[in-house]
Amino acid sequence: QVQLVESGGGVVQAGGSLRLSCAASGRTFTSYAMGWFRQAPGKERDFVAAMLWSGTTPHYADSAKGRFTISRDNAKNTVYLQMNSLKPEDTAVYYCAAGSGPLRTTTGYDYWGQGTQVTVSS
Repeated sequence: QVQLVESGGGVVQAGGSLRLSCAASGRTFTSYAMGWFRQAPGKERDFVAAMLWSGTTPHYADSAKGRFTISRDNAKNTVYLQMNSLKPEDTAVYYCAAGSGPLRTTTGYDYWGQGTQVTVSS
């Protein structure tokens, strides 16, 4: 049992920044992948970023590279997604997820948060 709760979404101007948080609780496994996905209305849920809970190497979608940073705080059982230089096309519901992989696909994750809305205005 893993529970994930996202927070930090909101409305921001293009070029601005947001930091999303994902607080994890329950039975966690150190080898779990921790991922961020996003889904816009009428679109599929797309990979954004991920890392292993016990690892240090981040993985990013091309759309996120250079702008987004995934990180974690083990003491707080929290994973973050720092989003800079936001664009209107980043507008979506952002979800955090935990699972055994593969890292870049939704099928690699068994546990999902409720999502947090990110809206980037132009």
